[in-house]
Amino acid sequence: MAAVIKHFFDVSTFTFTYVVHDPETRAGVVIDPVLNYEPAAGRCTTDSVKTLIEYVESENIRIEYLLETHIHADHLSGTRVLQEAIGGKICIGSEVVQVQAAFSDIFNVEHSFATNGSQFDRLLADGESFAVGKLQFRVLHTPGHTPACVSYLVEDCVFVGDTLFMPDYGTARTDFPAGSASTLYQSIQKILSLPDQTRIFLCHDYGSETRPEFCEQTTVGEEKANNIHLRDIDSEEDFISMRETRDAMLKAPALLYPSVQFNMRSANFPPAEGNGAQYFKIPIRLT
Repeated sequence: MAAVIKHFFDVSTFTFTYVVHDPETRAGVVIDPVLNYEPAAGRCTTDSVKTLIEYVESENIRIEYLLETHIHADHLSGTRVLQEAIGGKICIGSEVVQVQAAFSDIFNVEHSFATNGSQFDRLLADGESFAVGKLQFRVLHTPGHTPACVSYLVEDCVFVGDTLFMPDYGTARTDFPAGSASTLYQSIQKILSLPDQTRIFLCHDYGSETRPEFCEQTTVGEEKANNIHLRDIDSEEDFISMRETRDAMLKAPALLYPSVQFNMRSANFPPAEGNGAQYFKIPIRLT
């Protein structure tokens, strides 16, 4: 029996979350859950997480893993709240250590913060496989957007995080610390080497002028034929030039600073300061 895939969309961050389960054993995973955050008030709410919990409980799904495709820069992760409610091991790509090291310096974090990925329950390496009921998941290391990015392949489906978007929107930015347009190009080739009928499940969609509806999936064949950042590219050098030129014009994600500080700690807030309060830092740049 094929994997059952249910998607949820957080319109405030344009993020798709997926619950994937084996219909025979009822074992499942959650991929890229969202914790709602109001930046003006510094307030977190759990509406999106509650919706996931309600679905999981109504379908009698046993969550075994909470999978992150990368350290997100556009939303706070809901993995920790989910784990407390329905269980599951929090997993991320093993190269998360590079992200932790880079941002530890940027945010001047406390000396006790470990940059070895130990905040997560399991670090996943390229090519590693794990079973969820009778489903077999395989990890594809797909860096470039960040060094820790991974995609999850199960049956004819691949969950690609921010590596690719809908064909009319293109590919991921590569201007974050340790990002690389060259590396992203190689990761995209890895994904596009899968059979054309492979379904690609996206982490985000932003719609377009010609396609106002939000879409959670495309295919390898559609990306090959129509992706606006790939179809007219003749070489890796052309892709690098296009990507770096585009990145130079992009604004930082609205929730960049709180998201990274929270997510690199495996969905935990920074430790309380002397007054008992917890804070996100915003580096100041004078130009």
